[in-house]
Amino acid sequence: MSELSRRELLRALMAGGVAVTVPAGRAAATPSAAGDAAVAQASSALALPRAPAGRPTPGARQRDRLDADWRFAFGHADDPARDFNFGTYQRTYAKAGKDTADAALIAYDDAGWRALSLPHDWAVELPFVPNPHPPADVDDPAAAHGYRPVGRDHPETSIGWYRRELNIPASDAGRRLVLEFDGVFRDCIVFCNGHIVGTNASGYIGFEVDITDVVDYGARNVIAVRVDATLGEGWFYEGAGVYRHVWLRRTDPLHVPAGGIVVRATPRAGQAACAVEATLHNAGDQAEACVLVLQVLADDGRVVAKAQLPATQVAPGDATTVQHALAFDAPQLWSPETPVLYRLLAELRVDGVARDAVQVAFGVRSIAFDAQRGFLLNGAPYKLKGTCSHQDHAGVGTAIPDALHAWRLQQLKALGCNAWRMAHNPASPALMDLCDRLGMLVIAETRRMSSDPEAMRELQRLLLRDRNRPSVIAWSLGNEEPQMVTARGARIVGTMQALVRRLDPTRPTTFAMDKGFGEGVGQVVDVVGFNYRTNQMDAFHAREPQRPVYGSETASTVSVRGNYFVDDARGYTRAYDVDHPWWASTSESWWAFVAERPWIAGGFVWTGFDYRGEPTPYNRWPNVASQFGVLDSCGFPKDNAWYYRAQWTQAPVLHLFPHWNWDALPALANRMVDVWVHSNLDEVELWVNGVSQGRRRVPRYGHVEWRVRYAPGAIEARGYRGGEQVLVQRRETTGAPAAIALRCERASLLADGQDVGMIEVAIVDAQGRQVPTAADEVRFQVSGAGALIGVGNGDPASHEADKADRRRAFNGLCQAIVQSARAPGRLRLQASAPGLRGATLELEVLDALA
Repeated sequence: MSELSRRELLRALMAGGVAVTVPAGRAAATPSAAGDAAVAQASSALALPRAPAGRPTPGARQRDRLDADWRFAFGHADDPARDFNFGTYQRTYAKAGKDTADAALIAYDDAGWRALSLPHDWAVELPFVPNPHPPADVDDPAAAHGYRPVGRDHPETSIGWYRRELNIPASDAGRRLVLEFDGVFRDCIVFCNGHIVGTNASGYIGFEVDITDVVDYGARNVIAVRVDATLGEGWFYEGAGVYRHVWLRRTDPLHVPAGGIVVRATPRAGQAACAVEATLHNAGDQAEACVLVLQVLADDGRVVAKAQLPATQVAPGDATTVQHALAFDAPQLWSPETPVLYRLLAELRVDGVARDAVQVAFGVRSIAFDAQRGFLLNGAPYKLKGTCSHQDHAGVGTAIPDALHAWRLQQLKALGCNAWRMAHNPASPALMDLCDRLGMLVIAETRRMSSDPEAMRELQRLLLRDRNRPSVIAWSLGNEEPQMVTARGARIVGTMQALVRRLDPTRPTTFAMDKGFGEGVGQVVDVVGFNYRTNQMDAFHAREPQRPVYGSETASTVSVRGNYFVDDARGYTRAYDVDHPWWASTSESWWAFVAERPWIAGGFVWTGFDYRGEPTPYNRWPNVASQFGVLDSCGFPKDNAWYYRAQWTQAPVLHLFPHWNWDALPALANRMVDVWVHSNLDEVELWVNGVSQGRRRVPRYGHVEWRVRYAPGAIEARGYRGGEQVLVQRRETTGAPAAIALRCERASLLADGQDVGMIEVAIVDAQGRQVPTAADEVRFQVSGAGALIGVGNGDPASHEADKADRRRAFNGLCQAIVQSARAPGRLRLQASAPGLRGATLELEVLDALA
């Protein structure tokens, strides 16, 4: 492959959100030519293109991902002897570097521990365990977290230890060394060479610890992390472990701290007005006079604005903030349809020598929530067509690789989705990077509604991390909290909002409420979020016409992919848009209501994907996962996905369901079947075995349906626009399962040890048609440049293992997730099942730096 075509390929993969990283054993490259899609190691996980040739290059700053070469073992929450003597005789904090825990000491032999790479969720690896004493007449509380054995009742699987060697060269002496953790669930202690160097309680927002003083330069060092997942933070599956990236950041003592650059870019009279604020920290022992040099680079590497600030004196141990205004002409405005990013390169110089350099991605756009016109993007009304989702996917749990985040985002965008409410916690930095790069508006949400010091620090870290992102349009300060309608709750949120105002006055605050919309926090935040209760919006708007509103959670139709009758025994709802909890509504009813009212900013469907835990409406064993998703837990679309595609996109849509294999299912009353079509065409005609059932007008926000008698053969929908036939779709009675078919949207992966391929596994008949009732168990074997990291099938009552070499098809489909190795080659996946013709899929694994 030529260098040009390889660069073009890498650029395309990056545009899809795939991180291009330096494999282990290779030195990070220095930023070079403009437009080169390879990534500077000093930039973020979803890295920006390299700086143009001749431009300032990073000085002392270096940022390396530490995901590889960890070892893991379970500790014990109740027995210090089985927790590597952590807490034995209460000596954990007695003598630094000596009395912490055996596993934290540099000399401890961890050869018997399991070797793994991050991200890692140990909870998803555990078996499902039913509650031995479920309550009789109420929801089983163990169902909320998906029946995984984590918590007070399971001390043997609620503590996890991680260890990793870290070789620090002697040349790093004099630099500041910081470990960055993107996310650990949950309460953790970080050790370096036996010293406690940091602790963190939050399971969601990242944190960092400075290890400068305790490392041995030019020698072997050991990082150990004790993770305690005994206590949860949410009411849904949360995973356990170091489930996001870990980084080592090396900087000069004079540097810009994390979150220390703010870029507020606004379109104004044909220009982009950029207000830049930079914090300069001097961790050294003498004063420094430094010069800050700023450059704004377009996506193609052109410098569109630059400035050099006057020299600034920074005292030892102190931090100084400087401000400057930049402007450039004819900016390309950021939106979900045109997610154009610019970069600010801030370089810190002393006596003409670069001591630090930071790149910050930003977009030029304006946002506003208007009480009469809804949400405004770049000055025009823009309806939020959003979903809420937890950080959970089949096969991997919460340990979602960056490329899988990209894939999930692309599945939602294909439906016409333009917004994501991060429910109910700060998202992965990698996902946030993707929302910026691929174009997805975000309601960013903190986990705890509290003004205690720890909760305020968590909120502050969220604000500092994400306030430059063009994707973020509001800060959510809570969700359905018991105190939200009280004066106490209003005081708490008022304190939280004051912090938001100080750190980011450019975005509004919001709160997701399910009652008392004009009370408590509803009188404090800028934008009121309605969780369901759509029928109360008109009255609220009439009472308070100056308060902007949106649907923070909407719909909550429950459905199971490919299932078309209620099955209480197995806990399956129907895939029609008919079933929902008492507090929710159908997809059609909420969207029709919101679409017709311009003063409603839009809404966020609960949820984009199915997720573990909260198995509504069957909140008891054997159900272990929710049924709310527009897509199932594998990301396979349910029938309702085509309703949203029909309503939210302009392309013609015609989706006919159910399948036509009813002879294999339980007897139906009079063999009558409800046939639905989701479409944005004018009219649809249904044919059953060659006989027309009539042509019907498609309601503006609805569907068309017929009740017909089943007979084997075929049903066919013909869609018309302007009297002309536009689309046709058929459902045929298939033959018996005969073979396996494999499909992947990508033909190649990057050899970075991180990239993933999402493999759709279908059971087909002799004619190659997917058998919609098939449940064959498929076995997988992976060879070559990669590995199988998870399997799933979207069944909300399945108790099969996510980490396995096999999975039973559910209604004709299952999924295999493969991950690339850190060396190029070919990845080969073989799938087999008794009595079926097997299948093989090969992916090319490309050298990311070649």
